[in-house]
Amino acid sequence: MGNNGSTRAARKPSGKPSRKKPADGVSRRALLIGGGVVAAAGTAAVLARDQVKRLWWQVPGVEKPRKPGELDYAGATWVAASEANWRRADRPDDFPIDRVIIHVTQGSFASAVKVFQDPAHQAATHYIVGQDGRVVQMIRELDVAYQAGNRSFNERAVGIEHEGFVDRPKDLTKAMYASSARLTASICARHGIPIDREHIIGHVEVPGTDHTDPGPHWDWDRYLELVRRAATAPPSPTPSPSAKA
Repeated sequence: MGNNGSTRAARKPSGKPSRKKPADGVSRRALLIGGGVVAAAGTAAVLARDQVKRLWWQVPGVEKPRKPGELDYAGATWVAASEANWRRADRPDDFPIDRVIIHVTQGSFASAVKVFQDPAHQAATHYIVGQDGRVVQMIRELDVAYQAGNRSFNERAVGIEHEGFVDRPKDLTKAMYASSARLTASICARHGIPIDREHIIGHVEVPGTDHTDPGPHWDWDRYLELVRRAATAPPSPTPSPSAKA
């Protein structure tokens, strides 16, 4: 036989199964690891894309779409506050909402509405409740109202003004308490806020404030009981007006 035949005859089987490498010489383990890296990169890209999709409106010059006069509480009417008295936001995505702050206007319902429409005032709340129980919404709940003199509390709270004066108990009417309690129960339900004195507070309790409202005549026990009742009451159909008060 020739040399080529002798060479073949001299080889002995090793007893071990042979492993075939990929045609391009890359090992299976490398392929698995590489695939994992690609998958991880793909997941990261999806997450990044979703985040960009949610935050696209924060790019300078781009505004999140809004519907003029849209209400968060069906029992309110809409009257817009001056844009100088609040800050555009996307709560609770950017700031969680975990407080309701109770205020008293130290004036009439009409004067409070007028002041909140004044850009020089530099303050406003989301809602005003009148002594007759009417409710006006002036700022969307997703936006930050300049209401409490404390940036952190402003960013995390919904504010409600009540028509009257802190030193006149007669101003805190039955209709006002009942209407405000329904509003607060609705806010708490939407944002998962506990109905207690840690999360439903007075303006006077905000750190750094110099305000005293809602004052010594505000009946907290009565109010929280009304909020709890409203929270458990069956829903009733309520019109959603969107006109000036």
